[in-house]
Amino acid sequence: MDILIYVLLGMTSVVGLTFIIERALALRWGKVVPPEITRALTTYKSSADVKALAGVCEKKSSPLGRLLLLALEHLDWPKDDSVDALEAAARHEIVRLERGLVVLEIIVGIAPLLGLVGTIAGMMALFGDLGQSGLNDAARLAKGIALILNATLIGLLIAIPSLIAWSYFTKKVEVLAVEMEAICDEFIRRQYAEKK
Repeated sequence: MDILIYVLLGMTSVVGLTFIIERALALRWGKVVPPEITRALTTYKSSADVKALAGVCEKKSSPLGRLLLLALEHLDWPKDDSVDALEAAARHEIVRLERGLVVLEIIVGIAPLLGLVGTIAGMMALFGDLGQSGLNDAARLAKGIALILNATLIGLLIAIPSLIAWSYFTKKVEVLAVEMEAICDEFIRRQYAEKK
């Protein structure tokens, strides 16, 4: 039973570390909001520059690029319809950015519980042995208790970094979403102000 708990804790650790690394790479600012696109937006003056902006957005595939391409495709739509389509696409992009965060959240909850299960299973085995052999060897008892508490420690050592990463990435997705919303909102406003 002890080995099974340690294997599960090891697997939990590997999965957590994998998702932390993957999200750290996927949520880099330059990957979600590429500076090339924001520079192209600052040089974008009128609808005559649509092709240049679309070219930059296609070249730098990113959540912001996909949103701006959608906005460019629907410039002939009424403003409300265009905004609705952009909002729906933005929700989809946010879900893609949040991918994997639920796994970290589960690891935060399950790792300490696995450690606790390991502790309880180890204590049951230790006290079962003590019932048969008695309390003759205090050093053996202390060593057994130390080994048992390792499962709890390992569970906490897995959960704490996962909690930190989950909190950080959740906040980062929120900040990225606000930034993309502000950029897209300004772009749409500028387009429809130009048409008036």
